[in-house]
Amino acid sequence: MDGILSIQSWVTYGRVGNAAAIFPLERLGFETWAVHTVQFSNHTGYGQWRGTVFPPDHIAGLIEGMAERGALDCCRAVLTGYMGDAALGEIVLDTVERVRAANPAALWLCDPVMGDVGDGFYVKPGLPEFFRDRAVPMADIITPNQFELEYLTGRTIRSLADAVEATAAARALGPKVVVLTSLVRSDAPADEIELLVATAAGTWRVATPLLPITVNGSGDAVAALFLAHWLKTGGDPAAALSAAASAIYAVLKETHARGEREIQLIAAQDELVQPREVFKAERVG
Repeated sequence: MDGILSIQSWVTYGRVGNAAAIFPLERLGFETWAVHTVQFSNHTGYGQWRGTVFPPDHIAGLIEGMAERGALDCCRAVLTGYMGDAALGEIVLDTVERVRAANPAALWLCDPVMGDVGDGFYVKPGLPEFFRDRAVPMADIITPNQFELEYLTGRTIRSLADAVEATAAARALGPKVVVLTSLVRSDAPADEIELLVATAAGTWRVATPLLPITVNGSGDAVAALFLAHWLKTGGDPAAALSAAASAIYAVLKETHARGEREIQLIAAQDELVQPREVFKAERVG
């Protein structure tokens, strides 16, 4: 039984981390094995929460238990997001190496969660450097937002040309595929938001309407959606980006229509599989 191993945070109420990634993966037909790095009552954007950050040895024990069941031998992809500290990151790197040793075709999609425009860094000291110097060079696919891509490459992104150059610079660090999950630039319509994907074969962009909504977890869902469609299409970057962008737009549109603070993955679940509005990818590089 092939599966996807998702190592991320977990919230009981709401949709971030694994709570945003698992359902899209499973709805799209992928067996998903979740390892939770934290268990909180809700995401920290509410200002108050309860719960526990699991120590690294707890995570290592869960991975070892999976290995004892033979699960790592049939893992086709590893998906990672927020990491509490660099010690946990080392366990992730070791896990990826073990998975690749058992299955050289297995992929690692690393979402280098570090911060965002307007917020700056919101992770512990040392984690940005860990992502830049250790995780990103090992990953097959990375899905940074604009702030994270600028940090990883040391570049400022103000135009489409800047974005294309930055994704190329990120690929030069090691990953084969770079997905820029949120591009807002001065030389684009103000009512659009874009996603880019860069591979050795070229660079493509998808533009969707910019909705008047800000929610947590959408980046986690995009990473899961892109990974699912990358696997379903056999690694077609334009098709995977179009499918992921169309699906997340539908989810955010439903969330906005309902006036909800948490992304409405369940309400929009059919759109995850077959979005009614499809936004095509165009080649830009």
